[in-house]
Amino acid sequence: MTNNKTLKRQYLETTNRAGVYAIRNQITGRSLVAGSTNVQGTLNRHRFELKHGLHRNPRLAQDWLEHGESNFLFDILDTLKPSVDPAFNAAQELKMLLSLWRQEIPSVGELDYEQARSEAQ
Repeated sequence: MTNNKTLKRQYLETTNRAGVYAIRNQITGRSLVAGSTNVQGTLNRHRFELKHGLHRNPRLAQDWLEHGESNFLFDILDTLKPSVDPAFNAAQELKMLLSLWRQEIPSVGELDYEQARSEAQ
């Protein structure tokens, strides 16, 4: 019981970091590179949805079923450094950081997960 209380306290004390993450299929080369104000929480959500067949990106969900969990990499690529500057625009910084990482990690394959997500909407 004490361990659960300790874990809960640590979780509540952890600050959510904004950042850029990637989910990469090692078989096809397809990738999803995106940003979030809670990058670790978002990656956890993606894993949960994929494991339970609930993911909203149909191509990613299909590849997960075909290739299996062991063929996917989940990485936090970069995080925003906290700033006390009142002029700091976290949303703008995250957008620029995401743009840089999307250039760095191009998706190969017939269709990347970003395109599949926008087509499904």
